[in-house]
Amino acid sequence: MLTIGVDTGGTFTDFIYVSNERIGTYKTLSTPHNPAEAVLHGLARIAGDAEDMSVVHGSTVATNAILERKGVPTALVTNANFTDVIEIGRQNRSRLYDLAYRRQPHIVPRERRFGAPGRIASTGEEIEPFDEDAARQVVRAVRNSGAQSAAVCFLFSFLAPDHEKRMGEMLAELGLPVSLSHEILSEFREFERTSTTVVNAYVSPIMTRYLTDLTRGMAGNRLRVMQSNGGSISTATAMRESVRTILSGPAGGAVGALEIGHAAGFDRLITFDMGGTSTDVSLMDGDLPMTFESSIAGYPVKVPMIDIHTVGAGGGSIASPDPGGSLSVGPESAGAAPGPICYGRGGVEVTVTDANLFLGRIVPERFLGGGMALNADGAREGVERLARRFGMGPGELAEGILAVAAANMERAIRVISVEKGFDPREFTLFSFGGAGGMHCVELARLLGMPRVLIPVNPGILSAQGMLLADVVKDYSQTVMRGADTGADDLAPLFDELEKQAGAELAAEGVPPERIGHERFLDMRYSGQSFEITVPFAPDMREAFETLHERRYGHRNAAKPVEVVNVRLRSRGRQDRLPLPRLQAGEAALSDQAVVGSQQTVFNGQPFETAIIDRTELRPGNRFTGPAIVTEYSSTIVIPPDTPVTVDPLSNLILQTG
Repeated sequence: MLTIGVDTGGTFTDFIYVSNERIGTYKTLSTPHNPAEAVLHGLARIAGDAEDMSVVHGSTVATNAILERKGVPTALVTNANFTDVIEIGRQNRSRLYDLAYRRQPHIVPRERRFGAPGRIASTGEEIEPFDEDAARQVVRAVRNSGAQSAAVCFLFSFLAPDHEKRMGEMLAELGLPVSLSHEILSEFREFERTSTTVVNAYVSPIMTRYLTDLTRGMAGNRLRVMQSNGGSISTATAMRESVRTILSGPAGGAVGALEIGHAAGFDRLITFDMGGTSTDVSLMDGDLPMTFESSIAGYPVKVPMIDIHTVGAGGGSIASPDPGGSLSVGPESAGAAPGPICYGRGGVEVTVTDANLFLGRIVPERFLGGGMALNADGAREGVERLARRFGMGPGELAEGILAVAAANMERAIRVISVEKGFDPREFTLFSFGGAGGMHCVELARLLGMPRVLIPVNPGILSAQGMLLADVVKDYSQTVMRGADTGADDLAPLFDELEKQAGAELAAEGVPPERIGHERFLDMRYSGQSFEITVPFAPDMREAFETLHERRYGHRNAAKPVEVVNVRLRSRGRQDRLPLPRLQAGEAALSDQAVVGSQQTVFNGQPFETAIIDRTELRPGNRFTGPAIVTEYSSTIVIPPDTPVTVDPLSNLILQTG
C-alpha cells in the first residue's frame, strides 16, 4: 500500500508519501485554473505504476469557490415571510468606522429566495401544516430561476424535520443537489443554520465536480478528504457536505503540529504556518482548539472547525505603496502564477520572497532541493526599482518589507493569544510552511516567546498532518434544558447520537474496535447569548463554571445554568505515520553538514553565513547562527547569536530569549 497526503496551497501543492516505512516528499507549483492538474501530476510522479494507493487530500476548492464567489447559482427555500433572514443577519458591521461601507450582494439574490407555507413551533409542534400544492409552485419557481443547487432551511426543523424532508424530496425531482439544514446543522439560531446550509449548497456542486474528476484520474484508488475539524471523511460525504472542508488544508497542519509537539515534549504551542499566499496561526493549550463560530467571506459557517486565524502574509505577498505612500505588504499575492519575480514566470511585483533573496536569506542553487532555478538578477532589479520609488536604499527597503510582513503576522498571533487571555511567552512557536523558517525567529522575539520548534520537512507538514488524522464525525443537537437537568437525563441523547455515529463510521470502513466517542455540552448562564463548550462530566455545573471562570475571570453560583446543545465527536482511529526517534550523538556538526557560505544581511549589516544541509544534521548537534539551513521543502534562517539544538525527532529547537 502506497499512502499519500496531498495539500493544495495557493502557490505549491505538497505531497508526502509512505511505502514500506519509507517516507518521501514532493512539491510542485499549484495550478489555480484547475487544482486537480497539480494533484494528478504529483500522484503520477510519485506512484508510477503502483496499483494500490490511498490518498488523503486537503483541498481549497470549496474555500476558493466562496471567496471568489464562483459557486453555482443557488436557491433558498425557507418559511413564507422569512426569505430575507439570510440577508438581514445580525446587522453587525464588520468595519464600524467605515462611512462608505456597503455590503456585497448576497450569494443568493432575492429573486432566488422562495417562501413555502408550513410552520413548526419552538416546541417542535406543527402549528401550520405543510401545503403540497403551494410547495409544487415553489418547485416550479426554483426550476424557472435557473438555480443549479438548492438549500432548504425551515424554522425549528432540527426539532421536527418532516416539512424540510418533504420539500427536499420535491426539489430533488428537478435533478438538483439539495442541502437540508437539519442534516447540515441540527442546531437553533436560524440565521447561522441557514447561512451554513446555503454555503454548503453553493459550493457542493463545485466540490463534487472536482472530486469526481480527481477520482477518475486516480483510476479507482482510495481517496479521502480532510475536514476543517482535523479529521478525514470519504469523498461521498465531502461531496454532500462540502462546507466541512472549508479549512481542510490548514487543519492538516494543525493536526501534524499537535502530534509532533506532543512527541517532542511541548504541549503549549502557537503554530505558525507561512506559505506562499497566507499565514495561518493557531493556539494549542494541550489539544486542538475548536470553534463553532467561524465565518468565510462574511458568511457564518457553524460547523466545527479548528480555531485558525489567517492573514494575507505569505512568501508571495506583494510589496507596494499604500494610498498614503507608506510601504504595504499583502494581502494581495503573486500566487503560483505569475509568482514572485525570482520564479521567472512573468511576475513583475516585488514580493516577500524577492526581498529574502535580495538579502541573501535564500540559497538559489538549493531552492526546492535544487529543482527550481531562481532569477536572482530579476529580484534584485525589482527591489532596486521599488526602492527608487520610495526614495530609499534597496537593502533598507528589503528589510522593511520583512518587518512589515512580521508586524502583520505578530498581530495575527496576538488575536489568538493576548486577546483571549493567553501570554505568548508561555508557549513554544511551532513554525512550518515553506516560508515560515525564514521569519520565525524574528516573530518569536517580537512576541517574547522563548523558543521555536521547526520539524523535519516543515514545508510539507500540512500534507503530513493529513496522514496523522483520524476519521472524525461531529454531531450536535439543540436540547435547551434547564438547571434541573442532570447527566443521567442527557445520556439517552448521547446514546442515540453514538448509534448514528457507529453506523456512519462503519460505512466509512472503520471497524468497531477502532471507534471512540467524546461527549460535550454547550452551556451558559440563563440569559446569556453565547455558550461555552464543556466536556461532558457528572458534575456539569462545576465543569461549566470552572471553564467560565478561566475564560472570563468570574463565576456566578446564584445564576441558573442552561444546557443548550449536546455535541458528540466520534473518532475512527487510523494507523499513525511513524515519527522516527533517534539516539542523540555528538554536539559538533559533521564535515558534510556545512556545504558552503554566503553573505546575508541582518539589521543592515552583512554577515558571512554558513549554509547547512539539514539532511546531514543528527540528533544532539548544536550550532549558533548566523546560518541558513536548507532542505527540500523549506529554507530556515538562523540570525546571529541564535543557539540551535537538534532533538531526538530531528526537530530544530531554536532558543530566542
